[in-house]
Amino acid sequence: MMNRFVFGPVALMCVGLISVARMSAKEPTYIQLRIAPGVIEGIESDDGAVRAFKGIPYAAPPVGPLRWKPPQPVAPWFGVRRAIEFAPRAMQVHVWDDMIFRDAGPSEDCLYLNVWTPAKSAGAKLPVMVWIHGGGWRAGSSSEPRQDGEELCKKGVVVVSMNYRMGIFGFFALPGLTAESEHHASGNYGLLDMVASLRWVRDNIAAFGGDPGNVTIFGESAGSSSVCALMASPLARGLFQKTVGESGSVLEGPAPTRQEAEKAGEALATKLFGTASVEKLRAIPAEELLEKTADITDYDADVDGYFFTRDPNEVYAAGDQAHVPLLAGWNLDENDYNGFLEGKKPTVENYAARVREEYGKNAARILELYPANSVSEVKRAAGDLAGDRFIGLETWKWIEEHTATGGAPVYRYHFEQRSPLPVDAPPDAEPRAAHSWDIEFVFRVLAAKKLPWRPEDYQVSELMASYWTNFAKRGDPNGPGLPEWPVYSKGDGYQIMHLKTDAKAAPDTTRARYEFLDSLKASQ
Repeated sequence: MMNRFVFGPVALMCVGLISVARMSAKEPTYIQLRIAPGVIEGIESDDGAVRAFKGIPYAAPPVGPLRWKPPQPVAPWFGVRRAIEFAPRAMQVHVWDDMIFRDAGPSEDCLYLNVWTPAKSAGAKLPVMVWIHGGGWRAGSSSEPRQDGEELCKKGVVVVSMNYRMGIFGFFALPGLTAESEHHASGNYGLLDMVASLRWVRDNIAAFGGDPGNVTIFGESAGSSSVCALMASPLARGLFQKTVGESGSVLEGPAPTRQEAEKAGEALATKLFGTASVEKLRAIPAEELLEKTADITDYDADVDGYFFTRDPNEVYAAGDQAHVPLLAGWNLDENDYNGFLEGKKPTVENYAARVREEYGKNAARILELYPANSVSEVKRAAGDLAGDRFIGLETWKWIEEHTATGGAPVYRYHFEQRSPLPVDAPPDAEPRAAHSWDIEFVFRVLAAKKLPWRPEDYQVSELMASYWTNFAKRGDPNGPGLPEWPVYSKGDGYQIMHLKTDAKAAPDTTRARYEFLDSLKASQ
C-alpha cells in the first residue's frame, strides 16, 4: 500500500495540510494537492524534508497548429495526475558532454515544470526561486542532476524549474508567422514560454507553500541571458521581485529587428526545407526540423514588438527595465587561452602577435590591460581576454546598466573556486573555475559531478547557497556568519564578492578592461 497525504481540501486553490500517514519508513509517501487545472500527485523525500512535483504542464503542448505560437493554456484534467517523473526535454541534439539528463528524451511536447518545496502547508508563504537552465537556447533541460532543487529548497525556499522551446522551435521568425499573429510578432517563443511559466507560478505556487509576491528568477548562461531579457520585457513585469544572473546577458549588441529575423528565417527555411510556407513547415515532423538545423549554433531574440517592444539595450539605457534587485557575475575561467590563441602555443610572442592581429591600432592598450611576460601569464591573460569576449563583457554591461538606471541594489560576484581534477585527468591538466561550473555549487549538489571534492568545496557551496537564498528572501545576500557583501556602487569602489575558499569582497581592479572593450564595441 502506498501512502498519500493531501495539501488541503479539493478546491480551486488548496490550502492547509490535512494529514500524513506513513505505514512504513521504506514505503514512499505521495502527496496530492489541487492546482488550477486539477489534482496532482508528487512524492516526499526519504527524510520527509522536501515534497517534489515533477513534470507539471504549465502550457498546452506546442505541437501541430500550436507550433510557433505563443504558449496556450493547459486543458483541465479529471482525476489525479502523477507528477513524480521529469517530463521530456525540449527538442535538441547532443551538444555538450556535461549535460546529463534524467528524462525520457526530447519531445516537441515539452512545456512542463518542476516544484520542490519544504513547506508543510499551503500557507507557509516561502520565497520562490524560479530557475532557467542554460545551453545557448539550443540544449539543456530542467532534469539535469546539477540543477536539482531538492537540496537548495532545504534553505527555506520553494524551487521551480521549467523546460522551454529552443532552437528552431523556440527562436524562429517568418513573415507568415507575423501575419497570423494577433500581436503582429514572431520569434521569441522560448521566452514567451518563460513568461507563461511565471504566470503559472503567480497563479499556483501558493498551493505549494510559496509566496507569489516574493519570486526570484535565476539562471546561468542562456538562462542568465533570459533573466536579463525578462527584466526588459513588459510581458514579465510584476511576475518577479528579484533577479540573479550567472554568466550572460542579452546586452552584447543590438538585437535583430523583427524584420531582420523574418528575413533570416525565410532564407533558412527556403534553403533547408524548400519552403517558407507556415502551413508546410508545420507539417514537417519535429525530428526532421531538428536534424536539418542541428548545425545552427546562434539563436537570437528579436525585437518582435511583443516580448521586446524596443531593443533591450535601449530599455536598460532609459531605465525602463524592471526595477528589482540584481545579483550577478561570472566565472574566473569562462574560456581558456585556446579560445583566443586558436591553437597557437601560449608563448609571449604568439600572444602579442595574436593581439596585434585582432586589435590593430588598439593592440598596445589591450596588452596593457591583459599583460603577460611568461607562459603562465599568457595562459591567464589570454584566458581572461577570451572569457571576457565570450561572456564577461556582456554580463558586466548588464550589471553596469542596471546599477546606473535600475533604481535597486546590485550585488556583483566573481566565482573563483577551481574544481578538483578527476583522478584520470591528463598530467598537464589544470584546475579551473570554468563556464557553468558554478551551478553545482549554487544548488548544493556537488555529488552530481564525479570529482574528488574537498571539504573547502562543500564550504563554498554552502556559502553560495546561503547567499543566493538570502537574496531571494530579502533582496540582500548577507546573513549571520557570512563574509560581508557590499552593494556594488562607485562610491564604494565597485566592490566584488570573490567566491572561493577564502571568500571576501574587494574593490574592482579590472574595470578599465571592460570600459575599453565596451568602447571598442560601441565604435563598431
